Amino acid sequence: MSAPRTRGGPGGALVLHGLTGSPQSVAGLAGALAAAGLKAEVPLLPGHGTSVDDLLGCRWDDWAGAAQAAFDRVASQGGPVVVAGLSMGGTLAVWLAARRPEVAGLVMVNPYIDPPATSFCELLRGIRDSGHDRLPAVGGDIADPSAREDAYDAMPVEPLLSLCEALGDVAARLGDVTCPTLLFSSRVDHVVPPVSGDVLAERVSGRVERVWLDRSFHVATLDHDRDLIERRTAAFVTSLFPGSPPGAAA
Repeated sequence: MSAPRTRGGPGGALVLHGLTGSPQSVAGLAGALAAAGLKAEVPLLPGHGTSVDDLLGCRWDDWAGAAQAAFDRVASQGGPVVVAGLSMGGTLAVWLAARRPEVAGLVMVNPYIDPPATSFCELLRGIRDSGHDRLPAVGGDIADPSAREDAYDAMPVEPLLSLCEALGDVAARLGDVTCPTLLFSSRVDHVVPPVSGDVLAERVSGRVERVWLDRSFHVATLDHDRDLIERRTAAFVTSLFPGSPPGAAA
């Protein structure tokens, strides 16, 4: 599954969803980027969009490889690329920006950046070694009772451990991120502590514009502040490409 590519505008946009989620969680964000004139693509990451059993065999390298391939597709169309991500999608976006100078900007919504304590990883290994392969779901952390995230009903242990183990390398390369970043942080987040946003804002080399969200939980792209996120994202794109009016057609 992938969001429709929108022709026209100054470049492209890659939008990445979170662990156990789907493109549905970031469709509005992708729409805002497309409305601002970018060719937006939202890939379905490996192991997602079917059942949690398909995610059990996936690891960080699978998601990073898929994100890299999607980035290359978007970049091959010409022009600079904006990368956006929610939760683990934000982790992947930072990973890309640290390695690819073509990334013109980042849009991050409650990204998972700060490596967890060693004790947490040890706990996950203990759960795995005891024969349990999944934990209760973390999807659907939304304050708006009328909103729903299309996410799995469980969190697989081994894939989560793989993500946690990858965060050390991601955090170590934050200084290599030189592009402008728009960072959205929910003050109340039951999935990713806001300290991840603190670490990102403090360590990247590019300028950071941080927007605090007072009415939304982790999946803020579907929550009460979704309109604010989309408006600020469109304004951010306009600031990156001032010579290309939003929605410019090819």
